[in-house]
Amino acid sequence: MHIALSRTLPLAAALLLAAQGTWGKPSEAEIAKLGNELTCIGAEKAGNTDGSIPAFNGAWLGTPPGIQFAGVGTRHVDAYAAEKPLFTITAQNMEEHAARLSDGQKALLRKYPQTFAIPVYPSHRDFRFEDFRCELALKNARVAELEDGNMGVQALKGAIPFPLPKTGDELLRNMLLPAYVHEEDAVYDQAVVYPDGRTAWGRMRMEILDQTSGPTDIGKPTTGMFAYSLTTILKPDRQKGEVMLAYTYFNEAKNPQTAWLYNPGTRRVRQSPGFGFDMPLGVGGFRTIDDDRLFNGSPERYDWKLVGKRELYIPYNGYRLEAEGVKYANLLKVGSIDPSVMRYEPHRVWVLEATLKPGYRHQYAKRVLYIDEDTWMAVMADNYDAHGELWRTNFINTFYAYGAKLFHTGVTVYHDLVSGAYLADRLTNEIDPPKLNGNRLQPFMYTTDMLRQVGR
Repeated sequence: MHIALSRTLPLAAALLLAAQGTWGKPSEAEIAKLGNELTCIGAEKAGNTDGSIPAFNGAWLGTPPGIQFAGVGTRHVDAYAAEKPLFTITAQNMEEHAARLSDGQKALLRKYPQTFAIPVYPSHRDFRFEDFRCELALKNARVAELEDGNMGVQALKGAIPFPLPKTGDELLRNMLLPAYVHEEDAVYDQAVVYPDGRTAWGRMRMEILDQTSGPTDIGKPTTGMFAYSLTTILKPDRQKGEVMLAYTYFNEAKNPQTAWLYNPGTRRVRQSPGFGFDMPLGVGGFRTIDDDRLFNGSPERYDWKLVGKRELYIPYNGYRLEAEGVKYANLLKVGSIDPSVMRYEPHRVWVLEATLKPGYRHQYAKRVLYIDEDTWMAVMADNYDAHGELWRTNFINTFYAYGAKLFHTGVTVYHDLVSGAYLADRLTNEIDPPKLNGNRLQPFMYTTDMLRQVGR
């Protein structure tokens, strides 16, 4: 697949192209760009040539002026609610906008010409990170290193490891270690919508304790535990009461991802061998364990290539899709979720390509990930089968969580282009919103003994 690099990226182009396939720490001249030509975490401050991508503003930290936010566990009010789409991309006019569409978006427009569309709104770069994260990113630019065959990283917690990435493995680590919320305490609905209109429902309780951004983590070395995760199945009824406990580490070579499963039928806890990778997760089997946040877990099965940067229309500021007034019956259309509640903006993204290594197995032979330059979060992914055909295309609706002062993963959609079905994950419109950084979760809660208690 050919991916054309943007012609509007003079600051990054020389760095990317000269360094592709090599490794070396940034020079002091390159590091001096952080906070000047580049934002403190490495995005280009300048807008693009035609003005559709604005210069980085960063005027807001936390709740924007004029917005009422009631605190942890409440919904985020849309700071851009009054805006209307500038235009809408459909199957009929997609060729006019092809340069800013991913292969997955083009495939969806062709497959669902009556239901899939891309409403494009004004682009915003208004939110910034706290100063201590900027200071840590600057330190990481000088000290961060990959280790153990790129299976781990030595850096300081609280900011991305490589604000000036030079290789695919460094870019991958930024995507795996952006500044996430410390605690995600949530119940999420899931829905698989089939081509005939049938809907299969699921519901999960997720209790994730991240070890990179908590009050006692900031500035410490990336050693040991990366995150604890406890997932309890609430729907469908046949799986109700199943619980999965997972440990993820900063170095997968020294400590592979580990998981245990509690089965309510046998009331037994068993370790899950070979956990991760392309094991199915969730209702319908339309996503893999390593599809979470579009990619997570061990990178060992792929060769990672930094392709460059593109300007694309990506889901952004997805507050409307999180709103309480959006009913599932109206949202979940055949072919795609209702485009009228989606918001796309033009932004610059890093393009990261993963190719399956010889001798390794995975149902995806190639993955292409699109990573927002302002957040280092993956926002879209195209996954290819062993024949080189585009099979699944996925996207995340991110939004800035005011209380946490961080960007967060919202509704995520996994499209299977072969079957014509899709999974909508992390839905909360008809239930309570997630509690982010609520100071409830503690490491002692993530043991096999606690797993048995949760299962009961």
